Amino acid sequence: MAKSKLSIVTNGLIKENPVLRLVLGTCPTLAVSTAVSNALGMGAAATFVLICSNIVISALRKVIPDKVHLPCYITIIAGFVTLVQMIVQAYAPALNAALGVYLPLIVVNCIILGRAEMFACKNTVVDSALDGLGMGIGFTLALTAMATLREIIGNGSWLGITIVPESIDRLTIMTSAPGGFFCFGFLMAMVVLYETKTNNKIERKIGCAVKEGEDE
Repeated sequence: MAKSKLSIVTNGLIKENPVLRLVLGTCPTLAVSTAVSNALGMGAAATFVLICSNIVISALRKVIPDKVHLPCYITIIAGFVTLVQMIVQAYAPALNAALGVYLPLIVVNCIILGRAEMFACKNTVVDSALDGLGMGIGFTLALTAMATLREIIGNGSWLGITIVPESIDRLTIMTSAPGGFFCFGFLMAMVVLYETKTNNKIERKIGCAVKEGEDE
């Protein structure tokens, strides 16, 4: 039985959250989650690329030869990433500077390549677009959750607005690499607790590799 449209979207939010449950895209997650504004910007960019690339790859799934499918996917994704990068450079130069090299590296983000391999090349255009939307929102939520913890504890602010009095010392380590790993570990522990409580454990796949013949 085909999955309902709603379940395709909601899978990426919690059940198959790409960062906290599938453990994909951890490099940009750790790098750009020092501020909520950066997290929202990266999440929006990745969501746009996910939706657009899923649509095109699904539409061309019967045309792209199996032997060259990965180069074709990367070329399609790279086109949309270039478009996003040009828009960000033109209209949000501060965000472009903050995201740095991680914006163009969306091309090889395991979340996007993984969804192309595991879903878009096997499903209809509409379902693939919904999958991209759900995974993009899930990625954005995970990024924002991490950034919220790191920005509040490390800088005493949220979206640049000071919410912790200046008299209270900041734990500045939270805005550095160790703080990122701590927050990631904490959120992962919460997810494992959720899995245990709901008896809903899944097999995590580290990286972009997909087993031959594996279905979504």
